[in-house]
Parts: sequence; C-alpha cells; structure tokens
Amino acid sequence: MKRRLLTVASLLTLVAATTPADAQAPAGGPVASPPAPLQRQAPKGAPNVVLVLLDDVGFGTTSTFGGPVDTPALTALAAQGLRFNRFHTTAMCSPTRASLLTGRNPHATGVGAVVTDSRPGYTGLHGRDTATIAEILRENGYSTGAFGKWHQTAAWQTSPSGPFDAWPTGEGFERFYGFEGGETDQFEPSLYDGTTPVPRPAGAGYHLTQDLVDHGVDWFRTLASVTPDKPFFLYLAPGAIHAPIQVPPEWIARYKGKFDQGWDKLREETFARQKRLGIIPANTELTPRPAGMPAWDSLSPDERRFASRVMEAYAGFMAHTDAQIGRLIQSLKDAGKFDNTLFIYVVGDNGASAEGGLGGSLNYLGALQGMPETLKSKIDHIDTIGTRHANAHINAAWAWAADTPFQWTKAVASHLGGTRNGMVVSWPARIHQPGGLRSQFGHVNDVVPTILDAVGLPAPATVLGVPQKPMNGTSLLYTFDDAAAAEQHRTQYFEIFGHRAIYHDGWMASAFHTRLPWGGALGAGKKPFEEDRWELYDLRTDFSQAHDLAAREPARLREMQALFTTEAAANQVLPLMGQQFGGGGLPTLATGQASQTYHRGAVGIPESALPRIFNRPWSVEADVTARAGARGVIATLGGSDAGWSMYVDPKRRPVFTYRLYNIATVTLRGKALPVGPAKLRFDFVPVAKGLGQPVRLQLIVNGTPVAQGMVPTSPMAFYSPGGNTFDVGVDTGAPAGDYPADAPVGNPATALDIGAVTVSLR
Repeated sequence: MKRRLLTVASLLTLVAATTPADAQAPAGGPVASPPAPLQRQAPKGAPNVVLVLLDDVGFGTTSTFGGPVDTPALTALAAQGLRFNRFHTTAMCSPTRASLLTGRNPHATGVGAVVTDSRPGYTGLHGRDTATIAEILRENGYSTGAFGKWHQTAAWQTSPSGPFDAWPTGEGFERFYGFEGGETDQFEPSLYDGTTPVPRPAGAGYHLTQDLVDHGVDWFRTLASVTPDKPFFLYLAPGAIHAPIQVPPEWIARYKGKFDQGWDKLREETFARQKRLGIIPANTELTPRPAGMPAWDSLSPDERRFASRVMEAYAGFMAHTDAQIGRLIQSLKDAGKFDNTLFIYVVGDNGASAEGGLGGSLNYLGALQGMPETLKSKIDHIDTIGTRHANAHINAAWAWAADTPFQWTKAVASHLGGTRNGMVVSWPARIHQPGGLRSQFGHVNDVVPTILDAVGLPAPATVLGVPQKPMNGTSLLYTFDDAAAAEQHRTQYFEIFGHRAIYHDGWMASAFHTRLPWGGALGAGKKPFEEDRWELYDLRTDFSQAHDLAAREPARLREMQALFTTEAAANQVLPLMGQQFGGGGLPTLATGQASQTYHRGAVGIPESALPRIFNRPWSVEADVTARAGARGVIATLGGSDAGWSMYVDPKRRPVFTYRLYNIATVTLRGKALPVGPAKLRFDFVPVAKGLGQPVRLQLIVNGTPVAQGMVPTSPMAFYSPGGNTFDVGVDTGAPAGDYPADAPVGNPATALDIGAVTVSLR
C-alpha cells in the first residue's frame, strides 16, 4: 500500500490550517497582529467593469444614434442605461486608446499620434507615470483581461525579442488575446495569446469578432467558477468596423439595395431620424459636403454600383458586430453578472474613416501608397467585397455620411466629425432612471475617472512605486441621476496631424491644417501653422458646428487660441508636427544590414525588422531538405492583400507567390523536388531605379531558373502594416500563398526540413 509522506513543514502547515486562530496563541501570552493579506480585495460590492470600444464607427452609423445600420443590442443596452450624445474621442485610434485606458490626455501619456517620434508627446509609449486602469484595478483586487485590438505598442517592441512591458500583459492585463497592429484580417487574423503568436481556431465559419467575444465570455465564466466573489475588468476592442471590411455574406445581403440612394440622401435620412429620436436638438442644422468630395449624382453607374456594394458590406459588418456584443451582454445576464456590471460601450474610437479614398477601394493600402485601382478592376472584383479576398474600404463620402450631422471624418481633430462618437453606459444596480439621454460634454479621458468613482477608489498617487500624473478626465457619474446636471468637464484640447481645436464652456475653436482625411501621407501639404484659419462655434446653440462665429467674435477667438496654446504646452503637444511621420530618434528593429538569416521558429517578425526591400532589388534564399510527402511554408511576409510566400505544395513542387493588392498576383512554380537537399531562391528585380517601376520575378532551384514573371509596380513602403508578419516554417495570419490557412502547412509532420532562410538586398 502506498503511503503519503508528510514533511515536518507540511505537517505544521496542516495543523495550523486546521487549528482555530484563538487556540494557536499561547495562554496568557501576547496576541500577534494578523499578517497583511496575501491577496488584495476590491472594495465591498465593487461592480464588474466591461469596456467595449469599436473602431472607425461614425456618430451617425448605428440605429441607436439615428443611423442606417440596425443595432438592436446597442439599443437594448441604451434602454437599460443611458445614451451620451456629446462624448468625444481624439480623432485617431492609438491616441484614443491611450486616453481611454489612462484617464489622461493622449499626448500626456506619450501617444499623441499613431506613427511615433522621439519627442515626449509622440513616442507611442505609455509613460509609467500614466498607468492604465487595468494596472490600477489589478492592484486593487480585480481580474483583468483584454480581448482584441491593442495598437499601443511601438513597432520596435512587437517582435519576439521584446521588450514586452508595453504589451497588454505588461500594462496590467493578466490575460490578452488579440492583435497588436492597427488592423488585421477578420477571417485569418494575426493573433497573440499573451505575447505568443498563435493560429486562429480552426473552422470554416471563423470570424474574428465572434472569436474575441467567445474568449472574453469563456474568461469571465472561468473566473466566476474559481473566484466568484472577485470582480473583473473586461476590455473588448474588436477590429470592427475598421478596414478590411470582411463579414459573412449573409450579413451583407441584409443591406442589399439599402444605399442605392447615395450618400447625400442617406445623410438627410439619418439627420431626420436623429431629430425624430431626440438624439440631436431640434434646431440642429445639417452641415454641407466638404469641398473636393463628389456629389452622388456626379458618379457614373459603375461608380455608384461599386460604392453601394462596399457600403452594404460596411453596414453588414456593423450589424454583425452588434450581434456579437449582444452575445456578450446576454452571457453576463445568464451568469447573473449583468446588474452589477458597469458596462461602458464607446461606439467608435474616432469618426468614420475616409481612408478608402474618394472612389472607395478593394484594397485601400495600395491606393494609400500611390497605386490606385482602376474602376474596371473594382467592378471585375466587386463580388470579393466583404470576403477574405479583398481589403475593402468605403468611399470617403460614405464616411462623411456616417458622421452625420457633423463636418469632416476620422483624423480631423479640429471638427466634430472626427471626434464625436456615441456612447452607451449601463449599470442597473446604479442607474435608477434608465433610457435617458445625457448631453454634458464628455471625453475618453473621463472613462477611467468614471470607473474609479464607480468602484470607490481614488486616483492613485503612485502605481508600482511610480508617482502618477493627475487625471485629466472627470467622472461622469454625476450625470447618472440628473440629466440637467451642470457640466463638469469644462476644457479639452484636440490635436492630430496639426488639425486642432479647443473646447471651453460650450464654445469650440477649430483649425483645419492641411491633411485631407482621404489622402493619407499623400494628402498633407506644407502650409505653416500660423497661416491656418481658425473658426469659432457656440456649441450651446449650434450642435453640429454649422455656424462659424470667428468674424463676429474676434476677441473670444483670440482667448480660445491662447487657451489652446496653454493646454497644448501643458500636455506635450508643442511644437506642432503636422503630418507626424517622423520616427527619428526612436529605437528600431532595422539593423541596416543588407542581409539577414532566419531559421525555423522565427515567427511574428515585423516587416520593419527585415532588410528594407521596397523599391530595390532583393532576394530570398532557403536551404531545405525534402522527403517523400514534403510540403509546407518555408518563409512568408505579408498576407492575402499583399506580400509573398515561398512554399512547397502537396505535389512537392517549389512555389513562390507574390501578391500586389488587387493589381497583380504572380505564382511561380517549379517541378517536384527530388528527395534530399535543395537550394531555393527568388529574385525581385525592378527594371529601373525609382518608384513604381515594373519588376521582374524569378524562381531559381539549385542554381537553375525554373520560372519567371512580371508585376507592373511595387509598394512604396509596406505590404501589410496591420500585423501580417514575416514567418519561417508557418503562416500565422492571412495566407500570402495559395494554400488553406487552416491546413497543417508548416507542421513538422509534413517532413519538410528548413535550414537557413536569408533575405538579402542586391
């Protein structure tokens, strides 16, 4: 018979654990002070907190805020809570997320823009003196989990070499499942579990938003089973409805023909619904279409056909997203967690995006680099919109319509079309008059103070020993019981790409700089900041920024401009940067070497870590050993929108696929490899120096050319900046090659041995 042996230490521990505390003290002896608890406890009765942030959703998109897309889950949540119609973001994704999670202004955290620079307000890194709400709650007895888009880690920190302190798990989240970049493929995403690249779950019906909600629900259900009395903070940030617009086809079919009236008419329809629902004041005026944006009636029949289709997909994507958030809400109710959950739902991290260009796009990343698509190509591939075969994006004018009733769109921080987003807050245990509308000024930096106020915690003076900057935001709890409560967030600056504004006590001064929101890097001018024209609006009576009062009130405008300068100086905004595509002075993964060698296991390498292969000759060379049945990925960069893959197909043939958005896809294939070692090489050779030159492609096996082809041009700066990485031995994201992403390519069982893989400039 086996016996369990107890050490003296374990026996004493067992006795102590089973002996009443009062029996352990010696008779008549001093009673020892109880030790400090080994686990911090949240305040008694503290609510669970769920924070949902959507991506690129305009104020006038959802039916909850008068838009054309049916969002029953969001509307039901609003009926159980409150709608906020004067809530603001920063006009861009990364700064909004930094402000949302820290309670500070974005530049004060160091994340004043998406693309980073060495200046303090633009490093792209949260300073340790602006800790996230996840870190604060974790230190106060909460479980913390993040699911979805992060986009808060500088490029040089996203490789397998780390450091990982700016990843979610280094910023207070005990659990992270999602993606790092600004976007990812919705059917074949580049995913991380913690800091480890992982393939998406297998299955033909996979979609990222569903997967993220599934993981979030599984997470809090597990917590409820193990620590039922411990509150949790769940941050859900799906990639929806940022490009690529990808959604199951049945959701697109729901909106077939619903946008044939065009953006001008849609905007009028949305505006009327908003007034009818009371979302906007009755005296609100509809602002005009921006100069340079075409009228719907000016489009050709094919242009209208394409535009209608891409907007149908956009609407289907939003409706599908609403359904997934509805599943999360229902899961909280089923678990008995909903009533004491503070559910904050921010409907967009900025206004709707105009980055799809004036004509919309099948694959907008190419167009942003000066490779516009032809109308014929768009019509020829119109059925791919919404599928894994397109990185589709709406026309800029659809984004403008989705931002009804305001001027401009995402990226324009000077005007409400870029910064005004709907928000819904639910907390049945605390909101006693549900279904109301709140119109006090709010900003994403108000969310953390609101959470702390709800939990019953003060803003900490230090976090993990680091003194903290004061919060810039204001708790919104004061609005819950009083729709007419005096506004407490009285002053707020805005700045992105040199577009800037200042809000103070109901007034707003706005200065549009030069960067057109549909022009990307190519849409910025070089006008000096002092030549920008400032506008002035009285938002107390002018909800939509329809009437510029600058000429009527020059003294007030000067006061507002001076206030902007004061706020900008206090928050690391100055000097203004304009385009903000610097990057100088920051660490980089680029070594400057002309050749880099990798081996199996090199997975999740950012594009920026490779030799700079754009607009110049380069090659990739691999040593492999093939046995019978050999197949699988050798090396790949980018994804199904643009990039390349070297692989061995099921017939043991070496293959190289090069994808150039919807412009061209070339596949070079050789004969079946003999069993044994082989040396494969691919050459990329522009026919001349300069941007946009045609390129010769060649596949070489054991020194002998076996296939060649041509592409008409090449990318200026990137293939896929949204997260598709360089991998050896596997393809972790959207496949660049012609193979199923969920097939066992790259599995060691396929008997393809990979030696050195070298990427070289020529």
